[in-house]
Amino acid sequence: MIPHRVDIDKRPQKVDRKIRFGDFEVDTIIGTGQSGAIVSIVDRASKLTKLGYVFAKTAEDALEMLLRKLMPLKNIALTITADNGKEFAHHQKISSELGVEFYFAKPYQSWQRGLNEHTNGLIRLFFPKDKRFDEISDLEIQTVEDLLNNRPRKVLNYETPLEVFNRLSFQTPLVALQG
Repeated sequence: MIPHRVDIDKRPQKVDRKIRFGDFEVDTIIGTGQSGAIVSIVDRASKLTKLGYVFAKTAEDALEMLLRKLMPLKNIALTITADNGKEFAHHQKISSELGVEFYFAKPYQSWQRGLNEHTNGLIRLFFPKDKRFDEISDLEIQTVEDLLNNRPRKVLNYETPLEVFNRLSFQTPLVALQG
């Protein structure tokens, strides 16, 4: 059990509607033979995805990667929802550094972070379960992130996550990301 975890039941209901930018789901994807992991971060409204390689699935590595990937979005980040993996044990530090509320899905209920699970499935098309992640370059990870963020999605009325992100973030005090 992760100390001081806040259950998803305490998360504001407006997060469930997936209409505001800044509500993120996070997870880790493990390479074969424990050869590292990819931290996946996805925004619930825009489906914008951020990916980063970590050497090990540790709380310290996850903390560093989440802060590195989300710090540029700090002005609009609102919530993070994770599973109960020990790699998210530093959730209070992440919450404090980013100024977000951090929630945990119920154990064995991955559907509570369904978007992130779906996104991880898309990532697995590029990095299958038999792939060693320590053989993947940062450029390959960035390429997959770019492909996912520039892929039209039916759920977004065939806009790309980047287009939706730019539109939603344009309504907030943040400079939009480029492709």
